Amino acid sequence: MTESRYRAVKAYENLEWINSRDARPLRILAEYLEPESRFEEMDIEDTIVVFGSARLLPRDVAEERLEETRRDGGDVAKAERDLKMSSYYEDARELSFRLTEWSKNLEEGKQRFVICSGGGPGIMEAANRGASEAKGLNIGLNISLPFEQNDNPYITRRLSLEFHYFFMRKFWFTYLAKAIVVMPGGFGTLDEFMEVVTLVQTLKIKKDLPIVLFGKDFWSNVVNFQTLIDYGTISAEDVDLFFQTDSVDEAFEYVTQKLTEGGFPEPGPHL
Repeated sequence: MTESRYRAVKAYENLEWINSRDARPLRILAEYLEPESRFEEMDIEDTIVVFGSARLLPRDVAEERLEETRRDGGDVAKAERDLKMSSYYEDARELSFRLTEWSKNLEEGKQRFVICSGGGPGIMEAANRGASEAKGLNIGLNISLPFEQNDNPYITRRLSLEFHYFFMRKFWFTYLAKAIVVMPGGFGTLDEFMEVVTLVQTLKIKKDLPIVLFGKDFWSNVVNFQTLIDYGTISAEDVDLFFQTDSVDEAFEYVTQKLTEGGFPEPGPHL
């Protein structure tokens, strides 16, 4: 028998085909099944999601950069602005720390109300950092971008996930979420916040989902909700779909109270 010089490649090992248009449904399915298997492996039942800007700095870094800018020259106004905005980084870090400590003191068994972020720098890093400092598991759902966004170093390694499709990443943000905290951010944060509020408003999300909009001055300048009411494009009661605050204490109390009212929500996803 003549030995063939050609050996066929299994379809799932054919990377050229796997990355082709024809195999797109498989890639989408993989971004559902692979995260699901990791969450099951790590006993993750549900999450508290923190959205926010990738650009905000820790306070110590912002202070150091301001000193360098004043000493060496540069855009002092920008460095001063970055220092002011660093307060939101520290607030996200503290809130995530407190929520993680609170969740760890709940009944033993499955992991409940695990902090989940977009996995990158800025507010995302602050959320994972606070949870890590409380010695809790935490999740990072990163996204592949042309200007590469690396996962931050505070994510629980086995729970650091990389997505290609924004819609699959947003699915996993929402599917396990029992509460959402929206810190100041840019286009991505606005997109995430508006999509979640729309899903709640239209009852596509039927579960009780506390949403905290953190940073009153910031958000009142970014979105004029009263104008939307005045023009009749939203109802007056629609602004009750989220809770606005500048206080870590208020945010913590709101989320934990909502999650404990009438007993804890059933574990697992409820869309």
